[in-house]
Amino acid sequence: MAFEFLATVFRGSQVEYTHPGPFPMQVARLYLRVSTDEQDLTRQSDIEHMARQAGYYIAGVYREKASGARADRPELLRMISDLQSGEVVVAEKIDRLSRLPLAEAEQLVASIRAKGARLAVPGLMDFSDIAPGADEVTRIVLEATQALLLKLALQMARDDYEIRRERQRQGVALARSAGKYAGRQADTATHERIVALRRTGLTIKRTAELAGCSLSQVKRIWALHQAQA
Repeated sequence: MAFEFLATVFRGSQVEYTHPGPFPMQVARLYLRVSTDEQDLTRQSDIEHMARQAGYYIAGVYREKASGARADRPELLRMISDLQSGEVVVAEKIDRLSRLPLAEAEQLVASIRAKGARLAVPGLMDFSDIAPGADEVTRIVLEATQALLLKLALQMARDDYEIRRERQRQGVALARSAGKYAGRQADTATHERIVALRRTGLTIKRTAELAGCSLSQVKRIWALHQAQA
C-alpha cells in the first residue's frame, strides 16, 4: 500500500482544527474493521502509523469486528456522527468500509459526504482537489469518472462478499454430504472467560474489551449461560 496516494487525497482539505503553525492541520478519522473475532486488526494499524508520520492529526480511530455487509455497525455509526466538515475518512480498502449492496453502500458514502467529509482509500482515485479549478466540461468529466470508479469499487466489494459466501455454502454442503461437517467448534476458553468477567459485575462493553471479542459474542454467551443456569 503506497501512502503517497493518501498524501495526495488529503491535500487541500479545509478543516476546523488549528495547531501552532502557519497552516491549518489536516484531520483524518481512521476506520479499521475485520469480520470475525478470529481475525486481527493489527494488520490495518499500519495506516494509522503512516498517517501520523505524514503529519496528519488523527481525530479518531474506530476499530470493530463486524461484517461489512451490515450497515448498523456501532463504530461506523459513531465515526459518521463524529465527523466534522473538511475531515477525511481513511480505510485500508473500500471493502473495510462497506460490503453492502450497492444502493446501501452509496447511501453510506452519501452520509459521510453529507457531513462535509470525504473518503481516502488507497486505489480509489479522488479528483475533489482538481475538479473545482477545472473548466466546466473537465469538471463534469472528472466528477462523473470519480462517481463511476467509486460505484465500481463498491460493487466489486459486494461481489467479493457474495462469492465468498457462495463458496462457503458449497464447502459446507460438500462436507455435510461426506459426513464431515460438524459446524464451528465452540471456543470454551473464551466462553468461560466471558462468563467469569460478567459474574464480577462488569458491563458487556468492558467484558468484550477484556475478553478480546465482540459485544454481540458477549451478549450471546451470557444469554446462553443464563438460560442454562
